[in-house]
Amino acid sequence: MKQEIIYGLHAVEKFIKQAPQLVYQLSFVKGRLNNRQQSLYDYAKNLGLSPEYVAKSAFNKIDGNHQGVMALVAKQANLNESDLLAIMDKASNPLFIFLDEVQDPHNLGAVLRTADAVGADAVIIPKHNSVGMNATVRKVASGAADNVKLIVVSNLTRTLKEMQQAGMWMVGLDGDTEQTIYDQDFTGSTGIVMGAEGSGLRRLTKEACDYLAAIPMVGVVESLNVSVATGITVYEVFRQRHQGGKKPT
Repeated sequence: MKQEIIYGLHAVEKFIKQAPQLVYQLSFVKGRLNNRQQSLYDYAKNLGLSPEYVAKSAFNKIDGNHQGVMALVAKQANLNESDLLAIMDKASNPLFIFLDEVQDPHNLGAVLRTADAVGADAVIIPKHNSVGMNATVRKVASGAADNVKLIVVSNLTRTLKEMQQAGMWMVGLDGDTEQTIYDQDFTGSTGIVMGAEGSGLRRLTKEACDYLAAIPMVGVVESLNVSVATGITVYEVFRQRHQGGKKPT
């Protein structure tokens, strides 16, 4: 089975709680542990794992804030197109988040964290020209990477159309439309489609959406970070589903 490294106290703790049998090695930076590190160390020991101390230099390969802990774990198999309809069938009004060639792992991690917070059913990314699951994504997601289904598809446009045929409405975020997210009805089966950093939605992706909507902005900046824009949008979905529909116009 393929392996990967995860790091950071929250990400490692979440993984251990959910799947301790998939942890091959748990390492702490050599030296005195702080309270959070010691708590995780003791928890792992009680589960029957064998945490070890390693030199600080062993953490140098990690590009990020490792917080003095990392784990070598079994890499989970990617979910793909065949899993989407099954996920959709299990949810009464599913919410999918589609990311069109987002390449920054910090953005993907932040989107997964937000998706977990609002109860989104899946995050979908294309196989090519897109960041996939890695240690940085897991760290930023703070445990959400193992709770939110990440689906990797070979052709995003085709997947959007297949989900439409199955009854899902696609709303693409685009700054060049007068319609806003507050004009949309998100109470039914919904796919939120977000563009890449800088370039936004590709033409074919945009054409595959049922509606295009913008986030109202009154300042001088032209656009928002994709993870921030995703958060604003999916919390409007959450608000409508829990507070009685879209705002009156």
